[in-house]
Amino acid sequence: MKSNRPLIIAFGALLAIAICACVGVAAFFGTFQDRFTELLQDPATIFEPQINSTEEGEAIAVPLGEDVDLAALFAPMWEARGFLREDFVEQPVSDADLGQGAMAGLTAYLDTAGVSLSNLEAPADAPSPETLAQEAGTPDEAAADFAPFWEAWRKLQFGEVSLVSTYEDIFQVSLRGMVDGLGDEHTGYLTPNELQQSNLSLEGEYEGIGAWVDTTTEFVTIIAPMEGSPAEAAGLLPGDTVIAVDGRDMTGINGDVVISYILGPAGSQVTLTIEREGEPAPFDVTITRGRIFVASVESEMLPEGIGYVQLLTFGSDTASELHQQLEELLAQNPSGIILDLRNNGGGYLDTAVTTTSEFIDDGIVLFEEYGDGTREEYTSLGDGLATDIPLIVLVNGGTASASEILAGAVQDYERGTLVGETTFGKGSVQITRLLSNGQGALRITIARWLTPNERHIHGLGLEPDVVVALTEEDTAADLDPQLERAIELMLEQTS
Repeated sequence: MKSNRPLIIAFGALLAIAICACVGVAAFFGTFQDRFTELLQDPATIFEPQINSTEEGEAIAVPLGEDVDLAALFAPMWEARGFLREDFVEQPVSDADLGQGAMAGLTAYLDTAGVSLSNLEAPADAPSPETLAQEAGTPDEAAADFAPFWEAWRKLQFGEVSLVSTYEDIFQVSLRGMVDGLGDEHTGYLTPNELQQSNLSLEGEYEGIGAWVDTTTEFVTIIAPMEGSPAEAAGLLPGDTVIAVDGRDMTGINGDVVISYILGPAGSQVTLTIEREGEPAPFDVTITRGRIFVASVESEMLPEGIGYVQLLTFGSDTASELHQQLEELLAQNPSGIILDLRNNGGGYLDTAVTTTSEFIDDGIVLFEEYGDGTREEYTSLGDGLATDIPLIVLVNGGTASASEILAGAVQDYERGTLVGETTFGKGSVQITRLLSNGQGALRITIARWLTPNERHIHGLGLEPDVVVALTEEDTAADLDPQLERAIELMLEQTS
């Protein structure tokens, strides 16, 4: 059952689960978590227009130079301001920071587009910045701090601007900048596409082509098709680059937008134009999209008689999948369990507690500490299957957030041994607030979490008990010295 607790997701995790629906830095065509990522695009990136409508049905993604309903366009911005003033862990939230952030997001966008505000002028008969601020519903107490923003907006709306954008583009980069003005790396704005991607990454079921991709390259690049997926059936190969979708050139298009073009309902078709090393010219591949199911837990019995469990995320079905696979492994009488949390960027808080309870019999799993110093305790459910069996946990720099909750509890209770490299260090809890008019959502840091021994790990991470590096050369040679060391340690403990 899907948790309704806040998400605790981390920068650094695989970003895309299943083109199906998401983006990735070596992730599913679909998503894992935050770069959780921050799924944050460069605020200067120019997006393809995307129509979203107000409740009254009036489109707000209109090109610059045309009439626009400022009240409808900016309603989500003031809504976001209210959420931040209510929920953000560090209070009070300063309108000066928010106004400066909005201006920074706008100017960064324009700078990349080659547009200088200093070279723009609005005609004398254009509405004043104060009038525009009022039309947009700017709160009275924030008017002074947002005054420079409205002066800039006046130039864009009424001046002669050579910029292929919509008012929605400008609004979104301004809103992103406003939220970034708080200076919290895990509090951010998600566009509608990003919101869809972040949600689907935790659900384990998608509609799309099913491929692992990298969106950090010039063109979206296939890392690997998923086994049994439409992408595999169509013959996509690692290293293929997507240079066009349904005949539309993807040169210069943000990877998130490319993915939105590839997504679609099961049974529909999409044609990808592929460049492949060794092929003399690009070629088209038409793929029938399907429903993709992605497990969040994988397990097997190693030849040494050790159970191996890999958690890929902390999604809505992870706890039940883990419980089932632990039952199957324990029925084979393993000498111990190696739990692999490498590159797992987190997920739902309740899932983290339930999953940790499989290995910790009793006691506090974590503390949640709010900005006013109050705390909430989360304790083990006391019904775990693997609370006594020898345990080794693999971690690395991609082990973050919910994964660190589990690993931190194991380490504090001396329940097992952590092997690998220092974890990412994301010790904060986020909640998602949906915005009106289809304008995405905010992810807001509402609390910090501590390990059972009250350790703060934010920005620090967890130091493994046994440090083992994994180099690029190891990966290229298909070697895993971290897993090998974990096996050695387990054999030593259980011999």
